[in-house]
Amino acid sequence: MKSSTTFAVEIQQDAVDAADKPDGGVPRPSRVRHLALLTATFCALVFYAHYGVPGSMASALFKPPVTVSSLPSLASITIDQNSRRAEQPVMLSEGHAPLTPQATVLQATRSTAVPAPTRTPSDHCDGRYIYMYDMPPRFNVDLLRDCGKGRLHPWLDMCPYVANDGMGQPLADDGGVFPGRGCYSTDQFMLDLIFHARMKRYECLTKDPSLAAAVFVPFYAGLESGRYLYNYSISTRDALQLDAIDWLVRRPEWRAMGGRDHFLVAGRTTWDFRREADVDELWGTKLLTYPAVENMTAFVLETSPLTRSNFAVPYPTYFHPEAAADVLAWQERLRKVRRRWLFSFAGAPRPGSKKTVRAQIIRQCRASSLCNLFHCGGVIGGGAADCNSPAGVMRVFETSDFCLEPRGDTATRRSTFDAILAGCIPVFFHPGSAYTQYTLHFPRDHGRYSVLIPHAGVAAGNVSIEETLRKIPPEEVRRMREEVVRLIPRVVYADPRSRRVGFRDAFDVALEAVIGRVAKRRRGEAAGR
Repeated sequence: MKSSTTFAVEIQQDAVDAADKPDGGVPRPSRVRHLALLTATFCALVFYAHYGVPGSMASALFKPPVTVSSLPSLASITIDQNSRRAEQPVMLSEGHAPLTPQATVLQATRSTAVPAPTRTPSDHCDGRYIYMYDMPPRFNVDLLRDCGKGRLHPWLDMCPYVANDGMGQPLADDGGVFPGRGCYSTDQFMLDLIFHARMKRYECLTKDPSLAAAVFVPFYAGLESGRYLYNYSISTRDALQLDAIDWLVRRPEWRAMGGRDHFLVAGRTTWDFRREADVDELWGTKLLTYPAVENMTAFVLETSPLTRSNFAVPYPTYFHPEAAADVLAWQERLRKVRRRWLFSFAGAPRPGSKKTVRAQIIRQCRASSLCNLFHCGGVIGGGAADCNSPAGVMRVFETSDFCLEPRGDTATRRSTFDAILAGCIPVFFHPGSAYTQYTLHFPRDHGRYSVLIPHAGVAAGNVSIEETLRKIPPEEVRRMREEVVRLIPRVVYADPRSRRVGFRDAFDVALEAVIGRVAKRRRGEAAGR
């Protein structure tokens, strides 16, 4: 083998020999030429490999070595056939074979070589952020500390009902009426607590008011007013509500839109907040009549046809599912229940009231072999013992095709939602009992899920409830019942402690409505309207 010095000398000698050849002579092949040619060829190959072949071996050669710690774990890789939504799980349609292990590895390799674009965690909250005030506790949680008899209610101990974020105490199975989990003895006026608890766990809360689509005011207006509805002076009834309004209007968040982007929940009917004058003998407070509150959106259990700033939302029922699977199980059970009665009525008469046909309903139900009457008596706080039993009421509804829902003290009843929860088709006697109220939650085609028997005909004795319902074909009854069962998710309030709800409940429907309403108001202001 030649040394490097010898090789260099030979190169120099070749150059001298070539120079000594006379013109026109044929020189011997020069080693310099060979070396130059090899060098040029190598450089051309490197240039082509680096710039002409994507993902080539040459590009790999110039990358820094990959360490084990920089490799993604297989558990962290989500396989998705849609690269624009890599964070979503794959949903295989019928006819597609499941991914094999080889396909999984191949897809994982591709995703690591060219990572799919992913959304930032906040993207799904765009346009859905809610700013919630941290109000002084006197406006909410302090009200719960004194929940004993005569405090939140004139003659009831409300402590069992404010438990579990307003759901109350868990209900036992009681003969299969409340199977599984998610059933509680919930008072109809606990919406303030339930809504606030849901909002605390809302995934799109923000501490930046400028990002908020709407602003939530966690004032327990329903609970607060319930303390003083009976035999209290108007100064006592109005004191805390005026205090809350004064606190609000001083906030910079309020001044941004004058409260037009704010909303609150007052878990009673609108008539408990619309006292017409400052007279002690008149019922209720004036909360919803103050100009500042009229600027806001208020959710109540029953609204007034004279206002556009209040929306009616469902009364709380006994069912508060933790997840979509709980709802599906409940629905499937209802589809299998044997219904022995054509129709039923659960309630008490209203002697002397010309606004309701309860007396006529009770009379017709007693005279019919197809009606199940659950007579509750008429004394406030008393009556038949079973009237205070959730299982007793639900057992009547679950065994009936139709449930009669006349007016009570006001146009609406919690019983409407208990009936729907039982898969029982509600029968109304006035449009104001449902159709003009729950426009956010009920279908516009009222005949799909309910029956309307005009009040006047029943009151005059010209209409037979039994004959009217018997004329509905069995196939139509089954179709209507299925529609009622499908309504259940939209009219129940999920367990406020759950973080895996997985379906749109009454809370979600209401929240979407207020977000849309505020957005429309902002567009109107931007357009100068």
